[in-house]
Amino acid sequence: MDARRLRLFLIRGGVLAYPTESCYGLGCDPRNRRAVRRVLALKRRSVAKGLILIASRVRQLRPYLATLSLSDSNRMRALWPGPNTWLVPAARDCPAWLRGRHDTIAVRVTAHRAAARLCELAGMALVSTSANLSGGKPAKTAAECRRLFGKRVLVIPGRIGARRRPSTIRDLATGAIIRR
Repeated sequence: MDARRLRLFLIRGGVLAYPTESCYGLGCDPRNRRAVRRVLALKRRSVAKGLILIASRVRQLRPYLATLSLSDSNRMRALWPGPNTWLVPAARDCPAWLRGRHDTIAVRVTAHRAAARLCELAGMALVSTSANLSGGKPAKTAAECRRLFGKRVLVIPGRIGARRRPSTIRDLATGAIIRR
């Protein structure tokens, strides 16, 4: 899919299934409330939990982040790109449908080539949540995504990364690891 068609698909509320570091992810334009609600409905996931955003570059995440100190910014960048998601103070206008009940937003600069390329082609960060029903095992292949979601998502074929577990989630304020 070329960049123009991908952007149009996302702007219109389309949902993608795409390979990431450890599994397939479901994603959409994070600014499109209708698309985010579709992702949550597909997964049967509560909006209160919040979602992760992935990007190919830090600048794609900036609209969603509060202003960070240089040391906080450097701490995040030291582990990017890679399978490290940070809980970061959200910008005041960061949509609640992304944050859930939190004052933070979960963000990652991905090292997975196909996922990073999608962000580049789209020209934006993407929602990234595991392609599964809430609580179920994440899909590892395009075929599993098609079986789970049918034609409700556009499945981008590709290989997932070698990582066996989801990204590590770290709290920027405390340094605590929330998920290994």
